[in-house]
Amino acid sequence: MYKTIEKVFGFLYPMFRKWGMGYSFSSYLSLFINIALLCVLAYAIYMVFRLILVTIIVFIAQRTKTQFDDFLVTNKTAKYIAHLIPLLFIYKSVPVILEKFEYWESVFGKLIGIYIVFLVLWIIRTVFNALRDYLKQKPRYSDKPIDSFIQVIMIVLWMVGVTVIISKLFDLQFKELLTTLGAVSALIILIFRDIILGFVASVQVSINDMVRIGDWITMEKFGADGDVIEINLTTVKVRNFDNTTTTIPTYSLSSDSFQNWRGMLKSDGRRIKRHILVKSSSIRFLSDAELTRLKSIGLISAYIDTRKIEIEKYNIDNNIDKSLAINGRNMTNLGLFRKYITQYLRNHPALNQDMLLMCRQLQSTAQGVPIEIYAFSSDKRWENYEYVMSDVFDHIFASVKYFDLEVFELPSKGTYTT
Repeated sequence: MYKTIEKVFGFLYPMFRKWGMGYSFSSYLSLFINIALLCVLAYAIYMVFRLILVTIIVFIAQRTKTQFDDFLVTNKTAKYIAHLIPLLFIYKSVPVILEKFEYWESVFGKLIGIYIVFLVLWIIRTVFNALRDYLKQKPRYSDKPIDSFIQVIMIVLWMVGVTVIISKLFDLQFKELLTTLGAVSALIILIFRDIILGFVASVQVSINDMVRIGDWITMEKFGADGDVIEINLTTVKVRNFDNTTTTIPTYSLSSDSFQNWRGMLKSDGRRIKRHILVKSSSIRFLSDAELTRLKSIGLISAYIDTRKIEIEKYNIDNNIDKSLAINGRNMTNLGLFRKYITQYLRNHPALNQDMLLMCRQLQSTAQGVPIEIYAFSSDKRWENYEYVMSDVFDHIFASVKYFDLEVFELPSKGTYTT
């Protein structure tokens, strides 16, 4: 190739000298003509190879099942490679054209070499971008932090590229330059602190499967409550449910606490865990007349009959004096209310009956006795889940009065007396 270039660009100067032109005039005239010829040839080479490469890649992309080559076309990889070929031609031609201009030969040689390094890095970047887009189409990799890994690889390549550029600019040996960079490694670590922390965090997140793209996470420290839409080297982007976007440092996922709702979304139900406060003063034993009235409630009618027979048998066998309701065993309005709510939950079509379901009494408080509902909605979608939970508690609040119970409420100003 070098001999061919010498034939193309090396014949002008001897020809001008043979025609009797001066040394300087022949040198500059051949230089200008050669530069013009170089530009024309480089452009022609670029257009030819661009047409060939683009045509080949598009042809292959249209006839293969894989989408990777389609993404190579989208990211214009062939066009950047087509730039590289005329650059190599220019790089080889410069020593011939500037043979009599040693200073400028050195300057232009270095500049073209630097441009080639940048172009090679850019080509590699387009290939990785195509690989990223291809992998994100695969269900297996769609939730993986691919951007983080590609960014790490590119940062390493850019560091190597910058090292090569510096060594070319100052005519340093590559090993000498690496030794110098090792001496200032502390400064490098300080500059790239967030990137290094982000890389370590990305590896931990990926290996431990802590967060995936598409996960719903809650991180109160940063006001994040929504779906993860992007994980890269330094930041994690969360689209909140109010359509705002929160940006979280990647290393915070490994150093701070956050809540990931993926387990709930993959389970068979979404938990309902909420309570009402019943006034303790409204809790009492039930008389036979009240039990007869409550038997008209279908869900607990059979339970009242069975329970009543059991209690009466116990009281008779133990000679219990029932002149006072407190003696022996009795049914209370709160206990019967809890049984009713349990039966109601077991008959609710929107609750998962195969998961834990109960109505329980918690430790009493100054505001009353908490009655907690613990169940799981079969529908895990947020709006439907909220509807199911509201439907359950609407019924509970409306049912309280049938058992002569009262729900605690703070008194309004008008009820205060002096």
